[in-house]
Amino acid sequence: MPDRLMLLDTASLYFRAFYGLPDTIRRSDGTPVNAVRGLLDMIARLTTDYDATHLVACWDDDWRPQWRVDLLPTYKSHRVAEVVTGAADVEVVPDALEAQLPLIRRVLGLAGIAVVGAPEHEADDVIGTYASHADLPVDVVTGDRDLFQVVDDARQVRVIYTARGMRNLEVITEIVIVGKYRVLPQQYADYATLRGDASDGLPGVAGIGEKTAASLLKEYGTLDMLLEAALVAGSGLSAPVRSKLAAAADYLIVAPAVVNVVRDLKLPTLEEAGAQLHPVLGDSRAELEHLATEWNLGGSVRRLIEALDRRD
Repeated sequence: MPDRLMLLDTASLYFRAFYGLPDTIRRSDGTPVNAVRGLLDMIARLTTDYDATHLVACWDDDWRPQWRVDLLPTYKSHRVAEVVTGAADVEVVPDALEAQLPLIRRVLGLAGIAVVGAPEHEADDVIGTYASHADLPVDVVTGDRDLFQVVDDARQVRVIYTARGMRNLEVITEIVIVGKYRVLPQQYADYATLRGDASDGLPGVAGIGEKTAASLLKEYGTLDMLLEAALVAGSGLSAPVRSKLAAAADYLIVAPAVVNVVRDLKLPTLEEAGAQLHPVLGDSRAELEHLATEWNLGGSVRRLIEALDRRD
């Protein structure tokens, strides 16, 4: 089997698992385990169906980095449950999901699945760095369109898009992005900056929607070149568009740094992280099987172990 790296937008997946499975799936003491079971089933299926040989569960060490908030205070502001001075803000996470996160980390560790985060950065930035520097084909698993910017056909980087559910996964390549949005993957961050994204608190440029954003980028290539054209009288840019860009000038100065994923984090190498998948053996297997019984994870743990056994 040729090597292939899979990068998980882990929070995106465990939120999907939590809301996709009934919260009646519980341990005998009443503790919910639906997110744990759902995530394990996703990993078992994804690694098998897409022939992953290496896997990193990318983690949000900071889901809303202060440096991004300093640039754009509205960034993810609607998802803040509590503002914490001098520390990361608390995200709106249901208590029943919050209670499962330690178990998710424990099970992933026992299964030998690498979990990698970075201080003051989101999982997207971890994904952006690995996807940009890996010397093997990459599948990014996410329900977040922001990560379309890392797609690169020449380097065999694609997105396995989960937004329509695990039964309707979509493989996002360059031709898919061009077909849907009329922009190239490397233009996607500029496109999102112009049109805005309510799910991330990005206001966009008032009066510029998806079609206009795409047509402007088709003509001018990048946001920087578009803004340069707006300063040149004979550039051909219409007066109404100039006016809209001028009104959003403060936003357009800071937004690209917020929207673009970081691609140069100092992360452990794939080897250092233990990204290569392998069967679960010895004490780890015994403890994982014990947890399956203790926490009512039976079938999900079994399917994960079977998927990893195929890597022998």
